[in-house]
Amino acid sequence: MSAPDPEPQTGGLPYALGAYTIWGLLPLYLLLVQTVPAVEFVGWRILWTVPVCLIVVAFRRQGAEVRAALTSPAILRTMLLSSVLIAINWLTYIYAVLDGKVYGASLGYYLNPLVNVLLGTLVLGERLNARQWTAVALAGGGVATLLFGALDTLWITLTLAFSFALYGLVRKTAPVGALPGLTVESLLLSLPALGVIAWYAATPQGSAFGQSLGLDLAIAFAGIVTGVPLLMFAVAARRMAYSLLGFVQFIAPTMVFVIGLTVFDQPLEPAQLACFCAIWAAIAIFSWDLWLRRPRREKAVQPQ
Repeated sequence: MSAPDPEPQTGGLPYALGAYTIWGLLPLYLLLVQTVPAVEFVGWRILWTVPVCLIVVAFRRQGAEVRAALTSPAILRTMLLSSVLIAINWLTYIYAVLDGKVYGASLGYYLNPLVNVLLGTLVLGERLNARQWTAVALAGGGVATLLFGALDTLWITLTLAFSFALYGLVRKTAPVGALPGLTVESLLLSLPALGVIAWYAATPQGSAFGQSLGLDLAIAFAGIVTGVPLLMFAVAARRMAYSLLGFVQFIAPTMVFVIGLTVFDQPLEPAQLACFCAIWAAIAIFSWDLWLRRPRREKAVQPQ
């Protein structure tokens, strides 16, 4: 089965910028649903993403592509893998923010672009130059400092970085378009999501949904907050070189870091500060390398 929406390999930057800006503001949205258990909220997040995707699929008349993906065992296996990866990412991130570990989440998404670079090299055959290897080494050293002073957030940082990097890699190589792929992922996750919600509804405290109109609206908004940036990211992943895709992601963890420092008023541990400094230095080198190679990339994408 060929890719159903032949998107060009240019023009992904606006989509990436939009996705990462929304994700950078996500901790502020989670404040509205902080009384909802993280696992239950992930269940509602999945369920409310399904109708958002189906409405857009109907508008874009891509129902045939969704049906084709659902009836292809090979594509279903790939999308099942991407569904598991994004569910792990969601649950880890929501737990981190609601449990007051915002810096661990921020570090995970700072690290993710450099994991993208490594995966692009190891899996897609993209080559790294000396500056890029230096950036990767600096980031690795920064993460290592967490072993000596912030071990409780290390698993959050690594889980977020690797789960989302692997998700992006799977989505980039999957023979299915951005919106149909996201729709299939949501449908695959809807059954376990229903099970989670049913379990919480059967507990003495009951489900969080239905307790107040304001909370219900905030929970339902998760469909927009989830579907829109993921769709934008999926489009960007198919249109940009994978080792360069994560560059604009620095917007999101920077916003999360500032929100953690100001809105959440969280103390910054010395090991976390050392890790941030190492990764910021790596980002500076990585950005410098991208700038130096910019004329060649612009020349490469000029219409013939």
